Amino acid sequence: MASRNKAEINEEHRRNDACAARLTPDGGLDAMAIFSAVGEVPYRWRIDTDALAWGANAAAVLSPLDPAALISGKSYAQLIVPQSGETRAEAVKRAGQRDEGAGTPYLLQYALQSSGARTIWIEDAGRAFAGPDGKPLFACGIVRVINERHEREERLTYLSRFDALTGALNRTSVIELLEQTVEETLKLRSSCGFLLAAIDELGRINQAYGLDIAEEVVAGVAKRLQSQMRGKDHIGRVSGNKFGIILNNCTPDDLAVAADRLVAGIRNDVMQTSAGPVAVTVTIGGITAPRHARSVNEVLTRAHEALYLARAKRHGSFQAYRPNLQRAAARAENMRATDEILSALNERRIFTVFEPVVDIRARRPAFYECLMRIKRADGSLLAVNEFIPWAERLGLVRLLDHRVLDLVTAEMIAAPSLNASVNVSAASTGDPDWWASLEATLRAHPGLAGRLTVEITETTVVQDIEETQAFVARAKDLGCRIAIDDFGAGYTSFRALRQLGVDLVKVDGAFVRNLMHSEDDRAFVQTLIELARRLGLETVAEWVQDEASAAVLAEWGCDYLQGALVGLASAERPWGAEGGDAGAGSAETRTANRA
Repeated sequence: MASRNKAEINEEHRRNDACAARLTPDGGLDAMAIFSAVGEVPYRWRIDTDALAWGANAAAVLSPLDPAALISGKSYAQLIVPQSGETRAEAVKRAGQRDEGAGTPYLLQYALQSSGARTIWIEDAGRAFAGPDGKPLFACGIVRVINERHEREERLTYLSRFDALTGALNRTSVIELLEQTVEETLKLRSSCGFLLAAIDELGRINQAYGLDIAEEVVAGVAKRLQSQMRGKDHIGRVSGNKFGIILNNCTPDDLAVAADRLVAGIRNDVMQTSAGPVAVTVTIGGITAPRHARSVNEVLTRAHEALYLARAKRHGSFQAYRPNLQRAAARAENMRATDEILSALNERRIFTVFEPVVDIRARRPAFYECLMRIKRADGSLLAVNEFIPWAERLGLVRLLDHRVLDLVTAEMIAAPSLNASVNVSAASTGDPDWWASLEATLRAHPGLAGRLTVEITETTVVQDIEETQAFVARAKDLGCRIAIDDFGAGYTSFRALRQLGVDLVKVDGAFVRNLMHSEDDRAFVQTLIELARRLGLETVAEWVQDEASAAVLAEWGCDYLQGALVGLASAERPWGAEGGDAGAGSAETRTANRA
């Protein structure tokens, strides 16, 4: 063990001496020394004589107070700041009347005014004892100065209601006040308004100037909005860049006037910050209640809706909520679709069907594309072109991707000869849970990765080519093949395609199905296949309908066919039958087929 230095030894001696100072000469505890050490002062108050006696350390602990004010209950009570809390006399009187012999406890906080106009916060804990007549006779207890604790408690109380950055009400307080306002409006049959103001492009400001400047902008906008409001209205910060403004006694015309004034108040002058002037605008959505909403939830939902429409129109504008039957129907449909998809997930009503992708010459399956289907509770099927857009729009597609990956890999584990492909949406390409599931399965089943092709759509590539490039590299490191699905729909350049390092290009069926009737489609498909061959990429023609199209595609050098000509998606598993082919998609076979 390292030797202690002199300072550490001296500190230990000081602590030992301090502890020893709290002992009486015979080794007992010195209670008064302990009281002084922890900042507490004992007292005894005779109610009949009003005499107030203190421990010997009172002068030290309560030094800011006038000693003359500590001699009686009355003089001490005169130091208590009005409305700062219950007085000791009130607490003792109430407690003493319930004393059954052991005294009755009380605990209270109040503020004392010192001679220097300084406020001292006190915690007063004691017991009140009754006399023979049952009335309070005396009380004894301890007081301690709690200025720091009271300050912390006040700060916490403040933060429970107000936003620390702007000083405006916080989200919880805004919603509580809005609920009270709507209830009162309904009760009095009047009208109120709610505005949702969003700072435009706060993320851009943050990126250009830094977080500190962005926060200065938020605080500055709050201050400027407040300066443009009526005294009877209220403002609060409801999210990072949004403020909720409650307008009392507000008609639809008043709502528009107030919103235009607030928009102009922010737009007309640049915001001064420590980094210099910054141009800022706010966009506002608003609603009046109860005309267009009769609950807090309706007010907030429809104000957000109006804000969304305003931002879609132009930043720095205002949009009042107006009922829209089409929008309401779409929302109801979204809710129905969400319930349908989640129920299908929970009740295991999602399954896969298998569509063969065959070698263009041998017409044998190279692999099977596994496609998702959802069965309704009544046994009917949801149309794919219905539920996929819903799932993407509602943020549920990741859950579907997880389920399909589990189903496909389970099929491949059960059928060791099966070569298959699985589709993954853009939302899942960077999803750590999807990757964790895939990697865990491939580690547990060596050899499965070489039989698995992962398909991503061209629109995924267009959204973020760098992120897609990372996805492709990671999947190929695991041993999987990568295919670009629906190629031709998203206008991805072949240069970008070469950078990605994919293995397969699936030509969008929209260009293939009319191959024999459209010169433009023939020119496009032929050029695409030729360029793919030059880049060393295999090609799959989707939606092939007839032998004439297949012959032309073979002449151009296409590798694989998919569509009605060679077999549509089916729940049957042909590789399960005796002599069935589960896809001859090995690297050796593919090379031989192309030779």
